[in-house]
Amino acid sequence: MAHGGKSVSTEPVTPLQPAVLRMVPLALAIRYALRGSGAVVVQPRYGLRGWNGELASPVPDLYEVLDQIVVQFGGIPVVLVGHSMGARAAIRVAGHPAVTAVAGLAPWLPEGEPVAQLAGRRILLVHGTADEVTDPAETWAYAERARTVTRVSAIEVHGGEHTMLRRAALWHRIAADFSCLSLGLPARTGEVTAALNDASAGAHRMVA
Repeated sequence: MAHGGKSVSTEPVTPLQPAVLRMVPLALAIRYALRGSGAVVVQPRYGLRGWNGELASPVPDLYEVLDQIVVQFGGIPVVLVGHSMGARAAIRVAGHPAVTAVAGLAPWLPEGEPVAQLAGRRILLVHGTADEVTDPAETWAYAERARTVTRVSAIEVHGGEHTMLRRAALWHRIAADFSCLSLGLPARTGEVTAALNDASAGAHRMVA
């Protein structure tokens, strides 16, 4: 789980920051969906709150977490679920050998974000139509470029805003189902699962 943050900030991350707290119910939903499978849900925190330009501050933190997971658990598949800035960071570290899939929720994917590191990974991008913090158009443009190197599913949440609080149950279900499918586990059938399995070139599916 990769929480959000700010574009620029050198403040330390604390457990009570809204971006960190927002991941708690999301992690609970994923943990519940994975119950009995032996899968572990990890909720790390970055050292600094901001992305901070070329420093990309959360990226080395996530690489370190992935290395620690390999040391602790061995060569297990890792699915990353990131929100906003956390989605950008998760996508940046997708080339780590342990990573098999990445979900970006309301992601921050400005023009110029690389895609080569996604090769061979399963990718999901989800954005709400009412997001006024990060740009859905940038997400769909990134999805189109990413499809040149890997499989990408894209879901547009009608009325969804950046915090994912409106229609929270739907956001949680999408992330949980993607986690299950990416780990080869059963997921609920229906519109969400169909959208997750749809990686058609140039398409993103609306979930009403």
